[in-house]
Amino acid sequence: MLRHEVVVVGAGLAGQRAALAAVEAGKDVALVSKLHPLRSHSGAAQGGINAAVGKEDSVDTHIYDTVKGSDYLGDQDAIEFFCREAGPTVVEMEHFGTIFSRSADGSLARRPFGGAGFPRTIYAADRTGLALLQALYERLGTEKFTMYEEWDLTSIIAREGRAQGIVAFDRRHGNFEQIAAPSVVIATGPTGRIYGRTTNAHSCTGDGIAAAYRAGAFLKDMEFVQFHPTALLESGILITEGARGEGGILKNASGERFMSRYAPHVLELASRDVVSRAIFTEALEGRAFPGGYVHLELMHLGRERIESRLQEICDFCRTFAGIDPVTQPIPVSPAQHYMMGGIGTNSQGETNIPGLFAAGEAACVSIHGANRLGGNSLLETLVFGKQAGIAAAAHAGTAPSPALRPADLDNEVAHIRAMSDRGDGVGPETLRTGMQETMDTLVGIYRTPDELTEALRRVRELKTRYASVRVVDQSKVYNINLTDALETGHMLDLAEVIVVGAIARTESRGAHTRRDFPRRDDVNWMKHTMARNTPDGPELTYTPVAYTRWEPKERVY
Repeated sequence: MLRHEVVVVGAGLAGQRAALAAVEAGKDVALVSKLHPLRSHSGAAQGGINAAVGKEDSVDTHIYDTVKGSDYLGDQDAIEFFCREAGPTVVEMEHFGTIFSRSADGSLARRPFGGAGFPRTIYAADRTGLALLQALYERLGTEKFTMYEEWDLTSIIAREGRAQGIVAFDRRHGNFEQIAAPSVVIATGPTGRIYGRTTNAHSCTGDGIAAAYRAGAFLKDMEFVQFHPTALLESGILITEGARGEGGILKNASGERFMSRYAPHVLELASRDVVSRAIFTEALEGRAFPGGYVHLELMHLGRERIESRLQEICDFCRTFAGIDPVTQPIPVSPAQHYMMGGIGTNSQGETNIPGLFAAGEAACVSIHGANRLGGNSLLETLVFGKQAGIAAAAHAGTAPSPALRPADLDNEVAHIRAMSDRGDGVGPETLRTGMQETMDTLVGIYRTPDELTEALRRVRELKTRYASVRVVDQSKVYNINLTDALETGHMLDLAEVIVVGAIARTESRGAHTRRDFPRRDDVNWMKHTMARNTPDGPELTYTPVAYTRWEPKERVY
């Protein structure tokens, strides 16, 4: 059995920042990751990181824009803390070595993003996440900690009312291991691969969220799933909001700049839920191109601006679509992109289980409410990753020693080895495909009661079939078939939570749009959904939204 004071699961921006904070607090820290840290999905973030650093901007405006963008479901005390930490966080990352793009006067370059009152999105061309990840990785590398790379989290052990540690599978050696720790931080990122059309990496399977849910943690607001308006047509590769921030425009099959119908004041720079619904509506009403896509035009910006500020987008379009965005429009349509929901936490990353913390997209503080503004996610990983690391270190200093048992490991191994011992059964790839097709077709941008009911039936049927899932590959090391089976089980649990929450929320708010309840209902639904795991499925309760200064009002773009 391995022992550490703090174990952080996930090595993207949130996990690395939590680990750094805990190391700086003098704790023995382990960082567990299914990937090399520089392959973490944080590196896929393109457009930028928000901070009110310009003279014409203000922290209060950033706070208000985030509250409004959340469709007033974000907790305003958490949002205020978050936005006030933005400037110092960006400065800290610059001191760590992040090479941000600069304006002509040498100041940090900023671009406008959807839903923002001012251009406050600081960027490194269109590779901002990767620039931040590389800088933080280099900074963390100067400290002493233990790295467990290519380990799959299988469970969180919670006993006696607190976290005791984790069980994980070491792919390289084919062993299951226990790691005892009084503080466990979950920073495993999102679960976007529940959907087939998604901008998320193949590693985004919600492992930490599902493990926390099974251990007794509440999941918060899981029904709110963000669809990014502009994903490359065939591949689903993200085309950053920065493309619209630089002046890109959307046109339908008739050559019409259709956003004037939906957001006449800000056009393409409306919040993501508004733009995604607009594109989907254009397709439903027959004004999109065959297949339901529209064009994103950058040509009018000129070659120098496009190739200097949107380098990665140029590479993606040329490589994966055979299109040169300097001279041709980009075919785009919405794709699943972000989960507003996650493990319920406060601003210090604490969950309802003492000793269990969460940060980044795996967590729900909630600052994004029903809809996240672009540029706030990278900031979230760093602000709340740091807070979770500080809190985890403090808890480890006072908590009793963890008490894992041999049975914790034996039970996990027996359950998982049973998958390999079956003579017949269903392959995880079959279940995963069925789940993705269900979520794509029935739990999308627009939702109906009949479709959601059918989605729940299908997901529960898939969960039943998962009980006989079979791992064909008998390899001891690098058994990706086993990893696929583990991930599929995690995603099926979370898909069920998403659908149950969506059925229950009888209103339209942010990214959750019900055709039978097209209006926002502040009287009955100004509250957070909290899901707890039971043998019969998710049990829902609700908690109030925290207010400070802004009462709900209609969003106008």
